[in-house]
Amino acid sequence: MVSKVHKRTAIYRRKLQLLRSITYSPSHSKTSVILDATEYIQGLKQKLEELKQLPVPTTQSIVDYNPMPKLKVETQEEGFVIKVHSERSCQGLLVFILEAFEELGLEVPHARVSCVDDFCLEAIGNKENNEDTSPLSAQLVEEVVSQAIQNWWQVTKH
Repeated sequence: MVSKVHKRTAIYRRKLQLLRSITYSPSHSKTSVILDATEYIQGLKQKLEELKQLPVPTTQSIVDYNPMPKLKVETQEEGFVIKVHSERSCQGLLVFILEAFEELGLEVPHARVSCVDDFCLEAIGNKENNEDTSPLSAQLVEEVVSQAIQNWWQVTKH
């Protein structure tokens, strides 16, 4: 009989301690812990109502999302500024872009790349000095880099 009472008391204390830990209650008495738990639950209900008030993305905004990286090529006095941006990480894309630069014979004296949460590349490129003196246009640079992005896209099969 005594062991059953000790067992029930131990279970009761564990449950009360669990309730205290879940509700972050500093109280020790049963009544205070239950009151703290009630306030905690009311707070959770209020947070839930606030979350329900937030706007939900529509299917149209999901359809408008374009996962392909954006490309912009601008002409400068001595070359081009090539900017590539994607709102998500693009593993392996940098290799394809660098191969496109090599194919074009672009020398890249300055570049900044970030691949952490998104992909962002800004490079300044100019024509390497060699026997091939054919002029490069911004349109050609854009076409070749765009093709490199397309090739990367096909390889990664998004």
